[in-house]
Amino acid sequence: MVMSDKFLKRYIFASDFDQTLTFNDSGYVLAELVGIPTEEFERRAKGMAKINLVQQGAELAYLLLHDPEFKAKVRKEHLHEVGKRIRLKENIQLLYQLLATGIDGHFFDFYVLSAAPVEVIYSALEGIVPKDHIFGTEFRYKPSGEIDTIIRATAGYGKVAMLDQLLAEHVVGPDHVIYSGDGSSDIHVMLHVNARDGLTIAVSETRNVSQIAKRTVLSTSAVAVLAPILEEIAGWERSRIRGFFEANGLLIQEWERVRTDWLTLRPAPGEAAEAPTGAKAPSEITASARVAGKN
Repeated sequence: MVMSDKFLKRYIFASDFDQTLTFNDSGYVLAELVGIPTEEFERRAKGMAKINLVQQGAELAYLLLHDPEFKAKVRKEHLHEVGKRIRLKENIQLLYQLLATGIDGHFFDFYVLSAAPVEVIYSALEGIVPKDHIFGTEFRYKPSGEIDTIIRATAGYGKVAMLDQLLAEHVVGPDHVIYSGDGSSDIHVMLHVNARDGLTIAVSETRNVSQIAKRTVLSTSAVAVLAPILEEIAGWERSRIRGFFEANGLLIQEWERVRTDWLTLRPAPGEAAEAPTGAKAPSEITASARVAGKN
């Protein structure tokens, strides 16, 4: 850093990995790599999530430790290969660089907090994010490369514990935290960040996450999360943000802010109103609707 620390407002930017910095899930890529049908992986993972057997997001770690087929087939080198195969979102390196040095008066320390095996993330983000800024699920291995035991799972509340550890190490206030995620494994940490006046950003329209996050951004580019950061943290107007993106080689072609209301409609108890001609009877109109209105 060129500027003196005393002139910078310091923040921690923490991001999930699977489907936040990537387009697909490392568990599916791993299953395909070792010859396990992805449908079977999904069935087993959803089964564990349904009975709350493990913390949300730790389903793959549990399968690697306890499922006979995964345990027999998966070795450390497979996790490294998954990182090379997984499809990353665009501009992750640019996001890292801009957060570190590109925003006047601000410095954002970029960390990855994920339930994915740490070897997968190391491999995928090699040369982009330093290893000491990546925290994923860690295993202890046998000499053969077979997984022996788990050291740490950064899933569910494990993300909260790791984030609090980073805050203590960097002496950063809890309101100087931004967290970006996409799914159920991010709920605990998003609620934690919100309660302490930090900024949470959802990168999917998954209902239980987008309802919790303060902002939602949908894009194929990782840099898109800068838009709410520049608005909410730096206090920039949209015109200045557009200019900033263009100065860094990116054109904001579309920027629509949409409010999404999720409704589930069912017949009211005891109601037997006569339906209009051609309409379905009340007992037939149970539905989920997504209503969007531009602000």
